[in-house]
Amino acid sequence: MQADNTERYWSSTRALMFFMLFLWVVFSFGVHFFVKDLNTIQFLGFPLGFYMAAQGSLIAFVVMLFWFAYAQDRIDRKYDVAED
Repeated sequence: MQADNTERYWSSTRALMFFMLFLWVVFSFGVHFFVKDLNTIQFLGFPLGFYMAAQGSLIAFVVMLFWFAYAQDRIDRKYDVAED
């Protein structure tokens, strides 16, 4: 991989990492910080704040894991560093 390709690869990887870190902060702290405001919204018969604290954040983390693996694999293949 050439030097300019290496820089673009790591730039893409870094951007993905910071985006995932932002989502992690939102679902870890943001949702729980606004739980009282979210409880005014109903989801499946439960207050949204309660649902997000009990299950929603965990579901979001699992989805984030699979999406991160998929997105990183696409970046790896784009810059020809994928492990087959």
